[in-house]
Amino acid sequence: MQAYTLNAFSKSSQGGNPAGVILVADNLSDEEMQQIAAKVGLSETAFVSPSDKANFRVRFFTPVQEVDLCGHATIATFYLMHHLNIIKKGWYTQETNAGILRVEVGDRTVTMEQRPPIFYETIDKATVAKSLNISPNEFMEDLPIQIVSTGLKDIMVPVKSLEAINAIKPDFAEVAAISKMHGAIGYHIFTSETVNGNAAHCRNLAPLYGIDEEAATGSASGALAGYLYKYGMVAVPSKVTFEQGYTMKKPSEIVVELTRKPDGNILVMAGGSTCRIEQIKL
Repeated sequence: MQAYTLNAFSKSSQGGNPAGVILVADNLSDEEMQQIAAKVGLSETAFVSPSDKANFRVRFFTPVQEVDLCGHATIATFYLMHHLNIIKKGWYTQETNAGILRVEVGDRTVTMEQRPPIFYETIDKATVAKSLNISPNEFMEDLPIQIVSTGLKDIMVPVKSLEAINAIKPDFAEVAAISKMHGAIGYHIFTSETVNGNAAHCRNLAPLYGIDEEAATGSASGALAGYLYKYGMVAVPSKVTFEQGYTMKKPSEIVVELTRKPDGNILVMAGGSTCRIEQIKL
């Protein structure tokens, strides 16, 4: 079986978050897809098959279980199909476990639609601080730690500075336990102090799903943009860029655009570029 790997949301040739892509998955069982994702060994692998509801059916597996949606694997999948001349520039739809979502394919970038942001409970700062081995004083005082979803639930964790975000030494077992308790994928930690003048500098931890940390997280970036809008830090419409992956030496940039739909809901689009296409045999 042919598999591909690509680095999505890359800022440089060494950056981005690698994803696996299987382009012909219609004859694979759930168990086989899970086994393949474990063998590929990346944070997520996407499996593409025909759909009677959209242009493609795309499913996403971490090394340990399936997830409803994955931003960087979506970007990788549609970039790869364009690179291989399977599709042309334009708009497409993907059927995912998070719903039918639109994807725009450009010359060098891919942008994916996410669901309008949904806001859930806030979490005690002392509990989260303990799991990160930092003081609660390192969190932004006027922003809550809150679960937000644009397809996947992530725990938004605002910290004061780059120094604070780089000082984090996670207790991954505790991070996983707290994530599981709240039905979330993991922590999306951010600060408004950045390296390259972007909207936020981020780290993403998802040990519950076998991913201690990843270099670029499209779904959580969409949720973060919705969170920043809710608390008056960005407007609608707006386009913001988030940087991630610097602690992993994999600099990445995710661009999120917020607009308002005719029904009043927020439209979230997240995108970026891709590099380092490689082909592997399984």
